[in-house]
Amino acid sequence: MRGDTDSPDGPRALLALYDEALPSVYGYFVRRCRDRGTAEDLTSETFLAAMDAARRPAPPPITVPWLIGVARHKLADHYRRGAHRFTVPVAEPPDAAADDGWDAELDRLVAESVLARLPEQHRAVLSLRYLDDRSVPECAELLGRTVHATEALLVRARRAFRHEYPGGDR
Repeated sequence: MRGDTDSPDGPRALLALYDEALPSVYGYFVRRCRDRGTAEDLTSETFLAAMDAARRPAPPPITVPWLIGVARHKLADHYRRGAHRFTVPVAEPPDAAADDGWDAELDRLVAESVLARLPEQHRAVLSLRYLDDRSVPECAELLGRTVHATEALLVRARRAFRHEYPGGDR
């Protein structure tokens, strides 16, 4: 074991992984923020926090799933700060003649608003499973849970989403 307190192995591992991980981390935020500037800011915050962790004497294993976990925390912090809560941008309504697609857009906006009101764990598992199209075992790995616990969390999260969704079961 090295005697110094600032091991260069962690930062090197993060730098080596950066090109591979950047699209995953940025994509994670883009699908959840719908605002490129916020996604870029949160991506930067994620990599800065990861570098801080990588510089510790005993850094965590630097992997893409670990970085997504850091990103989840940064997104939760963002929502806690209230910077984005309930401020989903609404596009200008289309002309009455140019209909198709508007109902789907409204449904998306309502779904995003409902998702933002859910507890962090529910938001995370639903987003990973349905926005990121991850399998349940992948969700489990990213969330640091067992597959069985993740399946149970998904059941509770879907129930909570339906309960909050206008017209859902109450």
